[in-house]
Amino acid sequence: MESTPYYFYDYDLLNATLDLVQEETKGSNFHVYYAIKANNNKKIVKTIAEKKFGADCVSGAEIQFALEAGIPNSKIVFAGVGKTDEEIRFAIGMNIAAFNCESFEEIEVINEIAQEFGRTVNVALRLNPNVNAYTHEKITTGLNENKFGISPYEYEEIKNAHTSLTNVSFVGLHFHIGSQITEMKAFKNLCFRINALKDDFIATFGKLQYLNVGGGLGIDYNNPVENSIPDFKSYFRVFKDHLNIGMDVPVYFELGRSLVGQCGTLFTKVLYVKRSEQKQFAVLDAGMTELLRPAMYGAQHKIEKYNASSNELLAPYDVVGPICESSDSFGENVLLPKLKRGDLIAIRSCGAYAESMSLRYNGREAIPSYPSAVNATAFKVAKTA
Repeated sequence: MESTPYYFYDYDLLNATLDLVQEETKGSNFHVYYAIKANNNKKIVKTIAEKKFGADCVSGAEIQFALEAGIPNSKIVFAGVGKTDEEIRFAIGMNIAAFNCESFEEIEVINEIAQEFGRTVNVALRLNPNVNAYTHEKITTGLNENKFGISPYEYEEIKNAHTSLTNVSFVGLHFHIGSQITEMKAFKNLCFRINALKDDFIATFGKLQYLNVGGGLGIDYNNPVENSIPDFKSYFRVFKDHLNIGMDVPVYFELGRSLVGQCGTLFTKVLYVKRSEQKQFAVLDAGMTELLRPAMYGAQHKIEKYNASSNELLAPYDVVGPICESSDSFGENVLLPKLKRGDLIAIRSCGAYAESMSLRYNGREAIPSYPSAVNATAFKVAKTA
């Protein structure tokens, strides 16, 4: 068995998920671009590229990852609230499809840099729609209080100045209201806001050539095996039923977690079991450096003991990592079979925002990842844990 900790990726599940997305969008004007921030593992991005998905990038490095994986520049968009001048130059030089812009000043900078290249670049306006995503406050992005998107005040500034910005072409609109969204009414409300805003864009800038509705579809962290693939049918149906645009307007989705979240598992082992008058602590060799979400958001992942029999009695454990932070915890009072030093633990739903958010804190080194194709032991563990 491989030394722990390590990430395991189930590429059969990943491919099945991607195939279902393609089936649900076939024959429509919908296009799915993978949000690389979810997981930039080279093999995962390459697998997604081979399925002909585009890429939603939030840094120059992510644009490079997409290009190296084989995603064509014509299917790469650059989002993010803080693009640097160097990243903008790189993106223009790579002739990407469009910039999703988040402020008036950013558009002015892109216009100036585009002049240096003697080019006109495509820009979409990311408007803040003030739509509640009904998700965790730290991954909500579409409310007035959030840093993301263009406010109504700046939108009016852009409208007044757009004819003087001669090196940008205002091609469309971009929205993104948050992440790990499980209530379809949030997406329905987004559609209503888009319907209300699109006509004003058309009246000012001309034809709507590009509409990006963001992503944010959540996964089932509590039942990752039973619900290993999200309900893409219902998700896309919301937009088919409630967006009032013609089939001639391409609609882009920037899905990340929902594509890759369930295909990943973090395998780790018990270093020590600590006991006090009130608690038992299972100290693992993986920590917040390998899976930051619980420390950052209070997120909960399903935690399992590998090879446990169904008749073992359960006991509560605080499952923690080795990092010198009190927040380095994966869960309190997690019911698990009796644990001992060396037991193998599987932490599920780690395909998104685990490896991509990993840290070098405390001098930790990056841990490996294994696909089933090259690691039969890991494959067996993942399938039977």
